[in-house]
Amino acid sequence: MSDRTTPRHVAIVMDGNRRWARERGLPVALGYRRGLSALRRIVRAARAAGIPVLTAFAFSEENWRRPSGEVDVLMRLCLHAARNELRAMGREGVRVRLCGRLDRLPERTRSALEELVARTAQNAAITLNLAIDYGARREIGDAVRSLVREVSAGLRDADSIDELAIGNHLYTAGLPDPDLVVRTGGELRLSNFLLFQSAYAEFWATPTYWPDFNEGDLAEALADFATRQRRYGT
Repeated sequence: MSDRTTPRHVAIVMDGNRRWARERGLPVALGYRRGLSALRRIVRAARAAGIPVLTAFAFSEENWRRPSGEVDVLMRLCLHAARNELRAMGREGVRVRLCGRLDRLPERTRSALEELVARTAQNAAITLNLAIDYGARREIGDAVRSLVREVSAGLRDADSIDELAIGNHLYTAGLPDPDLVVRTGGELRLSNFLLFQSAYAEFWATPTYWPDFNEGDLAEALADFATRQRRYGT
């Protein structure tokens, strides 16, 4: 059992942007823009709380099924964020990583995100891991295929494939597993998010929609985490 009260890695399912906008009779795009503002303040709050890694579920592979106009809004928002909002975070010591496949993103969006990653690679105040075009089942499938190729090429023995080997082939390789998974918007499911990595994570949910999630909500989640006794099956 660990006595650590501050999580090394917090992962957030940023849910409720569309519902926030619709319940106020506002364009969905405004909900997403307010969600970006929420991400900015939560990154700063997490850094102040001493959390080394924050993963934000920004765009799932299932999100491609949404109306094309909404997907276009999200892609433009990613481009804007990479060029402006997140770059400003980079000047504050935020290192940005990407978690997912980028090949389906529009070229301008992908290039801007990759440039952001390169520009912030040496920052050390906090790592913001953006899950974009991400799906945990696909991630695990990619890891398995990579390991199979290594076995076929004679680079490893099949018996050497253990949890560590699998973890080293996931999109999050090099990062600690999440200690705490936070979901906003009132839903109580993981939604294909970090399934392998979250095996022993604590879960905390709130009905608050993501655009309204603030420093106080994060503090509440962290306070609750500090009371948990993490027994890891013992």
